[in-house]
Amino acid sequence: MFDNLSDRLSGTFKSLKGKGKLSAADIDETLRDIRRALLEADVALEVVKDFIARIRERAMGDEVSKALNPSQQVVQIVQDELIGILGGEARKLTFSKNPPTVLMLAGLQGSGKTTLAGKLARWLKEQNQTPLLVACDLQRPNAVNQLQVLGEKVGVPVFAPEAGNGSGDPVAVAKKGLEKAKKEQHSVVIIDTAGRTGIDEEMMKQARDIRDATSPDEMLFVIDSMLGQDAVNVANAFKDGVGVTGVVLTKLDGDARGGAALSVATITGAPILFSSTGEGLEAFEPFYPDRMASRILDMGDILTLIEQAQRAFDEDESEKLAQKIAQDQFTLQDFLDQMQQLKKLGSMKGIMAMLPGAGQMKQNLEDFDEKMIDRTEAIIRSMTPKEREQPKLLNGSRRMRIAKGSGTTVTDVNQLMQRFEQAAKMMKTMAKGGAPTLPGTNPVMMGGAKGGGYIGGKKKDKKKKGSKSGNPAKRAAENAGLTFGTDNSKGSSFGL
Repeated sequence: MFDNLSDRLSGTFKSLKGKGKLSAADIDETLRDIRRALLEADVALEVVKDFIARIRERAMGDEVSKALNPSQQVVQIVQDELIGILGGEARKLTFSKNPPTVLMLAGLQGSGKTTLAGKLARWLKEQNQTPLLVACDLQRPNAVNQLQVLGEKVGVPVFAPEAGNGSGDPVAVAKKGLEKAKKEQHSVVIIDTAGRTGIDEEMMKQARDIRDATSPDEMLFVIDSMLGQDAVNVANAFKDGVGVTGVVLTKLDGDARGGAALSVATITGAPILFSSTGEGLEAFEPFYPDRMASRILDMGDILTLIEQAQRAFDEDESEKLAQKIAQDQFTLQDFLDQMQQLKKLGSMKGIMAMLPGAGQMKQNLEDFDEKMIDRTEAIIRSMTPKEREQPKLLNGSRRMRIAKGSGTTVTDVNQLMQRFEQAAKMMKTMAKGGAPTLPGTNPVMMGGAKGGGYIGGKKKDKKKKGSKSGNPAKRAAENAGLTFGTDNSKGSSFGL
């Protein structure tokens, strides 16, 4: 969503590099470019004015003029202020001391409330909570049925005594749902409410009545990230109409300008608690302003990537795999097992977009073929167990049989084997003391890019021992023991 904004900001900061000292004219020009980039991204005008004013005040002071590297200091200031308009510190959900905790969702029709309710229920269940979904959207056709289907998918009960489709009393349903939750000892109640295509008093009154009847611990305002400049009016209406304690951003994977995401926290005065980044029920995560600011500035989001990897990869299996790699016993079956775990992280494009400098390889990301993973799976599954354990058995006739069985070509099979051998060598090197690498950088996966080359382009020269990057995100990662831009950074995703 923030690709255009990231490109504009990266171009602006690039023009500052190499300048030993920044003049007032340099700073003014930089601020003009930043202001233009934010306005083009549909960020609210009042938010842009305050944002630029704060950067100007800091950039004109000693913080930049006395810095050893003024251009990097300006980037740091912009990052700090971006974190500020995104809400500052991350905040977690507020849980009631006396369960159940009541979470009420409010927002316009089409903002993704019902789907969000299912995602939130799934996430809470993973946090060892026992949620109950309550269907109070009795206005939109099939809204109740949609919530029931989502509840069944995530294994969470749904309280839906009314069929909806324009009939029934949502306030009464909310009250009964809360009573049921208390009786059955559910720890959390998620109330899905009705929206409208536009703001009207009837919708606000219904939301207020449900709020007054259930006294929610969190009033979550669900907003479509692709809303644009109208986000200001919508956010203010819900803030004044029902009150907002937290914001949830949906459709962050869209290709709109993303102004709503950068405006809503400042406008409502409420923190952004969660973000939804896709249609899948797993495409949901807590919102961290500092991590989002890093993504916007093309510094990556290593912490989120590591957290996702920790959830997806089995620790015991990874330990066994490490031993096999060290003993040069890594097989195609091991590779298939690890690829299954890697798929739990989501799309490869999404994984690689979290790496620092992803904006510089945008074309490679766009050319990356997600179906490459499926084809790789099909090829390995077309092999016999013995062939998977002993890849050296794969002579010409066997490879032809595998290609026919998997619906691919012999060339595809040959390329897979070449990349597998490269991956095995790299992992063996790392097992003997090489640097750890990030997920999503396996040579076999990179073969899905146009031309079959590595994503990231040419190898960069290794940095001198003890050097530290000027990029804050890279520097933090280096301090944590991760490497960027070295030969090893293109190693296996199984080095976690």
